[in-house]
Amino acid sequence: MILLICAMARPSLPSSLDSTLPGISREVLSVSMEPKYQCQQCKEILRKPFQAQCGHRFCVFCFKQLTSSGPIPCKTCRAEGIFEEAMSMLNIAVAFPDNAARREIDSLPAKCQNDGCSWSGTLKEYEGQHEGRCDFERVKCEACQALILVSEKDRHNERECEARTLNCKYCKVTFNFKEIKAHDEICQKFPMQCKDCGKKKIPREKFQEHIKSCAKSKSACQFSEIGCRAVVDNGKQQEHEQTSMTEHLHLMLAVLSSVRLRAEGAGELGVGPGVQQKVTALENIVCVLNREVERSALTLEALSRQHRLDQEKIENLSNKVRQLEQTLTMRDLQLAESEQSLRELQFCTYDGVFIWKIADFSRRRQDAVGGRAPAMFSPAFYSSKYGYKMCLRLYLNGDGTGRGTHLSLFFVVMRGKYDALLKWPFSQKVTLMLLDQNNREHIIDAFRPDVSSTSFQRPISEMNIASGCPLFCPLAKLAGKSSYLRDDTIFIKAIVDLTGL
Repeated sequence: MILLICAMARPSLPSSLDSTLPGISREVLSVSMEPKYQCQQCKEILRKPFQAQCGHRFCVFCFKQLTSSGPIPCKTCRAEGIFEEAMSMLNIAVAFPDNAARREIDSLPAKCQNDGCSWSGTLKEYEGQHEGRCDFERVKCEACQALILVSEKDRHNERECEARTLNCKYCKVTFNFKEIKAHDEICQKFPMQCKDCGKKKIPREKFQEHIKSCAKSKSACQFSEIGCRAVVDNGKQQEHEQTSMTEHLHLMLAVLSSVRLRAEGAGELGVGPGVQQKVTALENIVCVLNREVERSALTLEALSRQHRLDQEKIENLSNKVRQLEQTLTMRDLQLAESEQSLRELQFCTYDGVFIWKIADFSRRRQDAVGGRAPAMFSPAFYSSKYGYKMCLRLYLNGDGTGRGTHLSLFFVVMRGKYDALLKWPFSQKVTLMLLDQNNREHIIDAFRPDVSSTSFQRPISEMNIASGCPLFCPLAKLAGKSSYLRDDTIFIKAIVDLTGL
């Protein structure tokens, strides 16, 4: 089994000499940089230096880019006026790794240039332990262009970025965060509340239809034209007409009396007796209707009493139904908790070794690329039954320096039930692996925790900040017929060294 470094593969170079990054920023040096340590292409500190046959040095990454289409003339030779056709051609086949220069550069004193960070050491330690992992490193948000701390990137992307995109939780339309209020004003699925009946979550597109049929919406009585001033709920119009039938008839009688007086006055002026006869007939009809109303009122009172008794029975039955529903809800919650515990036990290990099977890789990666689910957490595992609780965090489209080019894999210390009995900070060696399903060349990265980091102190929240390898595995290794990706499934393995526990 061959140990592979987290880097882009190139058959012509050993993996230990390969790199996906240009030179190291000269600002990292604690001393002034000598010209011999400068890459002739990127003008920064040489990273894994390569020496061309003309003697000029380049970062291995820069040299590969320059010669990706074949040998080319050395621009530095031309600038220095020492160009020779035979010697001044940059050619990967005749260049060689400059190990002497690399040893000198590795021993140079270095410091972190990020404000607020006090780290110092050698360039080798900076490149291997600190670069790309500094909690004080600031990166530019791709959406809003603001400079943010790497440690706060997830929170910024999810909660603070003014330019982040969101999916409306009602209509699922994608829009910019700044437009959220304007969108809510026009969203046809936005939930509204009826001020009359109090009903909530009425989609805007159905709100007008609800208002027309809402039993609590009010409108004037249809007898308003003859004097009834009642404003009644839509659902109680019929009830109002029945209970106010006497009042309505009295109003009608008053109107008819008024008509009769006007008719009599008109008769004195020569209007025929036919109108008076019609008025008298209407009055008689109203009197008959009035007696019918009185009988109906007695019947309605009896029905009302029975209705109240029925309503009381219905209310009692409704209370019993609600109690049963609450009991069923509690049982469902208990069942869901039991199922979750069972799933955790199914995947849980207690020996510090954990294998994470990730199926449906293609869809999950598309979700990561689209920003819908950039990161995913593994089930928890333990160093022993009463030991440390841990999990893994995986970015299928990379994070930080690995975004868009690598799988980024991180180790997370979680809050456990027995933390009070354990040794802190967490200091066990952690090995992370992407398993070759042909069982030949697993991709492996290992690290010992920085005991000064908050990532390895005793957790005070559900889990600590993740720590690990943003450049864990190039995405190119998962393309085509990859031995790491079979049946749309990959396997991640974590091994925690239990020595000393």
